[in-house]
Amino acid sequence: MHSVSSSSKTNRHLLKTHRPISQFRPFLTKPTTFGLSEVPLFPNTSTQDPFGKFEALGRLEMNVVEEEENAFEIGVVVPKRNVKAEEEDYCVEVLVKEFKNVGFIVERVPGVVDDFIKLAAPLETLGRAAVELRIKKRTRIGMDLQFEWDEVDAFVRQPDGSLFSWCERFHCYRHLIYGIMNKRKSAVTLRFDGKEFNWEVGEYLLKKLESQMIVKEVFALHDEVKRKKLLHTWALHWWDFTSQPIDEIYSYFGTKIAIYFAFLGMYTRWLLFPATFGLILQIFDFGSLQLLVLPLFFISITLWAIIFPQFWKRKNVALLARWHISYPIRTDLGNRQLGTAWNSQQSSVEIMKKWGTDKTKEKEMFQRIEWFGRLMRFRNDAIIIVSIICLQLPFELAYAHLYEVIESDIVKFGLTTIYLFAIQFFTQLGGKISVKLINYENNENTEKRADSLVYKVFGLYFMQSYIGVFYHALIHRNFLTLRTVLIQRLLVSEVLENLVENTLPYLKYSYKKFRVRSKKKREKGSSTERIQFTSRVEKEYLKPSYSASIGMELEDGLFDDFLELTLQFGMIMMFACALPPSFAFAAVNNITEIRTDALKLLVMHKRPIPRVSTTIGAWLNIFQFLVVTSICTNCALLVWLYDHEGKWNIEPGLAAILVMEHVLLLIKFGFSRFVPEEPAWVQANRVKKATEAEYMCSKQILRNISGGDRAAGTSAVKKTE
Repeated sequence: MHSVSSSSKTNRHLLKTHRPISQFRPFLTKPTTFGLSEVPLFPNTSTQDPFGKFEALGRLEMNVVEEEENAFEIGVVVPKRNVKAEEEDYCVEVLVKEFKNVGFIVERVPGVVDDFIKLAAPLETLGRAAVELRIKKRTRIGMDLQFEWDEVDAFVRQPDGSLFSWCERFHCYRHLIYGIMNKRKSAVTLRFDGKEFNWEVGEYLLKKLESQMIVKEVFALHDEVKRKKLLHTWALHWWDFTSQPIDEIYSYFGTKIAIYFAFLGMYTRWLLFPATFGLILQIFDFGSLQLLVLPLFFISITLWAIIFPQFWKRKNVALLARWHISYPIRTDLGNRQLGTAWNSQQSSVEIMKKWGTDKTKEKEMFQRIEWFGRLMRFRNDAIIIVSIICLQLPFELAYAHLYEVIESDIVKFGLTTIYLFAIQFFTQLGGKISVKLINYENNENTEKRADSLVYKVFGLYFMQSYIGVFYHALIHRNFLTLRTVLIQRLLVSEVLENLVENTLPYLKYSYKKFRVRSKKKREKGSSTERIQFTSRVEKEYLKPSYSASIGMELEDGLFDDFLELTLQFGMIMMFACALPPSFAFAAVNNITEIRTDALKLLVMHKRPIPRVSTTIGAWLNIFQFLVVTSICTNCALLVWLYDHEGKWNIEPGLAAILVMEHVLLLIKFGFSRFVPEEPAWVQANRVKKATEAEYMCSKQILRNISGGDRAAGTSAVKKTE
């Protein structure tokens, strides 16, 4: 293995340097939202403080905080060079030089077939990129203001003590890496293994090298220290069941993945109650009371399912408050459609120039955009629904009917094999059609486009996962077959999915290593020497990305994890009366899922690209839809148990079940007003911060007004004299 570049020792020295932030000013002297003159935003106003604690906020004590070591967080893959001669215009050398000019700490690592460039960014470099991107961050007074490097101490820090979150750092890296432009007066000639091409004036270097297949990939690197810590405190921490270091997960992976694991942990803890109740029903024989205990179980788990989403919303809000994240305000619908994509760089004056001052035209334009977008989404949803009804529904019913009438187990096995291959084809085809339809929708942002994909794909999976069970439950009314199908779907499908989910990344990784070794042996000729992968960055490069099986341009691997969780919830809820122990299986499966998903992220995949998401999005709406559906299906199962003759007579017991169904539906739609989505302490803290910010801004405005009046009076006196 070759040694790293001569600058690696210097790089290691730079990585261990610490920079105290106490040198920066402790006051905000540039209120960016008002554009006022430079006066301290935290003056000594103890005598005028109506809040009691504002004096302590005004006297911010500057502690000497040492930044942790700058870890290498980005890897760039370039092919090995065949020509060994040193050339100043060698494109990789130019790239490394430009990286250093930007402010990166660079280390070059040779690999078996490709070479790698590792990048780390000091805090100053990230801060400069954050200023250029106009990133808004939470300040100590609770307001989200545009980041200013000179006022760095006015901004709150992350749970791990860093100034920028992983998502902010990643976007800063991408901005700096892909923002390298030829600002010279003429084009630059670059060479790579005898091939020449020009880097034109105003052209971005990374895009040029990617088009020439010289830069193969830019990917996020695992931080080995933090990764090993999470392995011991999270992925391998089996004895704590659902306990997870959510703050550390957020700091390392970002908001979306942290929200998923927080939801999975809470959902698993809440499953313990119905799991215990279901096991009691399975173990003990209640005799003649069985027909009374089963409705009681159904009412209990329905109330449980109604309460759970509301308390999850409260936990979600509490997590965002703890991480100093605000709910995003969707204001980019009309702006994006009008060709003025909303961002903080665009002033209201520029927007008014684009729109004009005609309020009537502006109103008509927004109304037209709003309803056109809704009609496009309605059209696409109708296409998917009609396709499911006309194509997939007959296929699913035919399979369910044949499975019911066929007696041979061998024929059933062959039929199931054909069915599984067919539904994979239907799902992949439906997913591709959904992605193409979404491109024509008027969605405000990527998150809304992802939600639209979730709804459409879940419709496909809903049909293939549940229609056969509905057929056995409500048409044939074969209770034994229904339980068999439920056990098969829960046990076999979940176990196989987990097995495939966790072994497939390893198989992909092993196959890539085999291909690299084979390529290296062909270059060397016949050789029996075993080729070893010694560099960590090369091993990470060979690992598969954490991507979705459908619509990977809109979603990451969490799409499949959430889909699996949602289908499980639907199965255990909609047929709870038929198989009460299913909740216990779901609880055990989810406890295992927490650790296996953690291992998958930390060991088997590249470090995921952080995605901005403050909620679980469309998945929560699907959970609530399944709750409503489960009320109807379980009431139908109870009617079936009471109505032994199959005449569907409305007797007192059956009438009571129908009344219970309507009452539960009423509770479902009315409970959201009983449990507030925002905890009282979060609301109180938000109101307090908003009041403090309003107080300080009003004092600032008054000072500038009075200062302007005094300046005007002084100039008038001078003119009079």
